[in-house]
Amino acid sequence: MTSILWLRRDLRLRDLPALGAAHESSGGSTGGVLPVFVLDPALLATAGPVRTTGLHEALTAVAEAYDGALVVRVGHPVDVIPALAGEVGATSVHISADAAPYGRRRDAAVRSALEAGGSALVATGSPYAVTPGRVRTGAGEPYQVFTPFSRAWREHGWRAPAPVPTGLRWTRGVDGEPLAAALGSVTATVAAPAAGRTGWPIGEEAALAHWYGFLAAGLTGYREHRDRPALDATSRLSAALKYGTVHPRTLLADIAAHPDGRGAGATAYVTELAWREFYADVLWHHPSSAWADLRLGLGALAYEDPVTDPRVAAGFEAWRTGRTGYPFVDAGMRQLLREGWMHNRVRMVAASFLAKDLHLWWGHGARHFLDHLLDGDVASNSHGWQWTAGTGTDAAPYFRVFNPVLQGERFDPDGAYVRRWVPELAHLAGAHAHQPWKAADGYAHGYPHRVIDHGAERRVALARYQAARG
Repeated sequence: MTSILWLRRDLRLRDLPALGAAHESSGGSTGGVLPVFVLDPALLATAGPVRTTGLHEALTAVAEAYDGALVVRVGHPVDVIPALAGEVGATSVHISADAAPYGRRRDAAVRSALEAGGSALVATGSPYAVTPGRVRTGAGEPYQVFTPFSRAWREHGWRAPAPVPTGLRWTRGVDGEPLAAALGSVTATVAAPAAGRTGWPIGEEAALAHWYGFLAAGLTGYREHRDRPALDATSRLSAALKYGTVHPRTLLADIAAHPDGRGAGATAYVTELAWREFYADVLWHHPSSAWADLRLGLGALAYEDPVTDPRVAAGFEAWRTGRTGYPFVDAGMRQLLREGWMHNRVRMVAASFLAKDLHLWWGHGARHFLDHLLDGDVASNSHGWQWTAGTGTDAAPYFRVFNPVLQGERFDPDGAYVRRWVPELAHLAGAHAHQPWKAADGYAHGYPHRVIDHGAERRVALARYQAARG
């Protein structure tokens, strides 16, 4: 008997409970598992070259891990998956549960279509250590604040990593589509896979090798150095977690076994994983918060419109292209366009600049990030933006406005990060790179002047906040 393993955000072999369930359902060594990935136009139509190349890399790696058995098909899953089940006579399709709003709607539609044909959709595990929705207060309510959620999440605990099933057999001989050609048919970038490797550890083997290196050399100092974007002080596994080439449960098990697993660095790293789980939990309970304010207290806040106002549109374009005239912000925005990634500290500063200096609704920035981030995850992205904008859970107060100059001087004190991404300022030594307007030759190489005055726009933001609050 053949059972289908429908991969989505779980492109790995190790620690994959859905694979174990599919193997058991197939009859173990007497049956076979057919792994499939569906290139869904609804998700990939706007993918740029970095995201397309990242997905190509993750799928190539998992196809190798599955000994070439992975079948790739193009289309809407509600059509593709039931048709495939009928083609191979599968009575069960196995998945890792998806907590995102689109994924939940998609899976409900696929489940109904499968049941109509006599098959079942079976969810086992999720992309999280604790499946969203499970951690609740003593009264059975979802948590609204991170700190008590984090405490309860740790107390709840998680299972040990799942082993690769013994006697695993793959079903072969089912037609699929060549990966590169299939990607080109549904993405905005026709020949994106030709761009080559992303430079990030995405495939399972590469990600785990990078993780072991971080455990050995970076975990202990993580808390001390993680806010310095010029340093290679983070694990750089956010893309691997997004594609599911590693599971957070694997990381948590390795940290628990680490000699310094209870140290400050390990504690800080686990806290960052907890934030990821918290935001997924919030989105599970409040699906509309993906693209709407979670908290309605700032519903009357006045925003600028980049669609109808050319002046505002010019400022928005300067932000998107890294030409605001504020070096720390511009360095991050250029890194995003080039690498498909931005350091978390810089993400907060760039988000604050859009929401509180340019006075745009946070969703404009969240869309831009999600279009370009290799590690783009709707729960973490939208709720991270809402934290900065003051509309989300655990929100930073709206009157907290990040000063882009002071943030740069604090977290990039020698200007190395700015000079790396803003070559027009490479001639300015040390912290001078953060304030080119103070140098006689600060604009000698074409760096743009500031599009706004931060001090003035901060006052505008505070006035709008007071007006919205009544």
